[in-house]
Amino acid sequence: MNSPVWHPYAHLKTQRPPPRVVGGEGAHFHLDSGETLLDATCSWWCMIHGYAHPRLVAAIREQAGELCHVMLGGLTHEPAERLARELVRITPPGLDHVFFSDSGSVGMEVAMKMALQYHHLQGKPEKRRLLSLMKAYHGDTLGCMAVCDPEEGMHALFNDALPRHHFAPAPRAGFDAEPEAVENDLDGLRRVLERHHREIAALTMEPLLQAAGGLNMVSPHYLRGARKLCDEFDVLLIFDEVATGFGRTGRLFAADHAGLSPDIMVLSKGLTGGYLGHAATLATGRVHEAFIGDGPLHAFMHGPTFMGNPLACRVALESLAVFEQEDYLGRIERLNGVLRRELLEDEALRAHPAVAEVRVLGATAVIEMRDAASLAGVADNARRQGVWLRPFGRWLYTMPAYVTSEEELRHITRVMKASIGC
Repeated sequence: MNSPVWHPYAHLKTQRPPPRVVGGEGAHFHLDSGETLLDATCSWWCMIHGYAHPRLVAAIREQAGELCHVMLGGLTHEPAERLARELVRITPPGLDHVFFSDSGSVGMEVAMKMALQYHHLQGKPEKRRLLSLMKAYHGDTLGCMAVCDPEEGMHALFNDALPRHHFAPAPRAGFDAEPEAVENDLDGLRRVLERHHREIAALTMEPLLQAAGGLNMVSPHYLRGARKLCDEFDVLLIFDEVATGFGRTGRLFAADHAGLSPDIMVLSKGLTGGYLGHAATLATGRVHEAFIGDGPLHAFMHGPTFMGNPLACRVALESLAVFEQEDYLGRIERLNGVLRRELLEDEALRAHPAVAEVRVLGATAVIEMRDAASLAGVADNARRQGVWLRPFGRWLYTMPAYVTSEEELRHITRVMKASIGC
């Protein structure tokens, strides 16, 4: 019997029945076929604690016995208040106000609306466009699609239906680039701002790691330069840390590598350890204060039904506690060492004629191929060796759970290399 479930990113005519997951533990999940697969993708990068973590499961059960949900409109509750305080504590300085929602895409929609309304309240209603980067991916909702790469992104079909925003060239200088090497990238950003800053409300950016746009890795110097340019041209800086937040780049937040604060930051995925959908959009006092006034337009008209859901807030609090108490940044550093040794420093891999580049940052690694055909059959081959890999386009990557052992990660990297004949 065919399943009524409509799966994402799937060609309905050619897709095969997907494996059925019946459980999981640690970095592995179990199939009804009896197979156990090592998850190299962390379930779209969110299950940072792995599956069935006892503390997270217990937190959900405990909260379910007290309060599963209540509207945040006109009401509040202790898990939401506590989580907001914790997020203010751990995020870069100045991000003192937290607006909850239920997914990363919605969190970005909130950030973009917030930026446009901020400028309107500042007496600059002409600032109604956004600036994004090529290779960007910010989500699949309508507003988010409009700030994704309009050429190589996955939403080109909808371009004529989307609002028109501005795009700067994708940064080309890598994570380890010196300041001088980043100047060309910043010059490209400056040119767009000089031409269009009067109508640009905010620059949206995935800091350091442009994830679903091809895992492009960017220098912290670019972030610092972008911060200065935004200040110069009266443009808010929005950091989309949905994928990069909670340790993925080796620091708690990607912004920490550059030692700066954006005006608005969006968090999701690892926020709850992947156990429930939730997101947070944080803003500085400068942004927040613009909304304090007597006019009807001072109210921020957004309110997802499940924002601040008590279950999600409670498991997010436990996720943060586990992260800090069990030294996850130390774990990520050790995983990074494995990825560097097994992939980045593998001369044979880097010299492979089908490989364009190998990149590693924090607990993320990607083998970029010269063409997508080189990755045909990779997922099936990995499954036969007990690993769940899901390449996209020309990119074969791993973003493992932080509970993945070093030996498990070496198994993942061996399978990655063997899958491309290296």
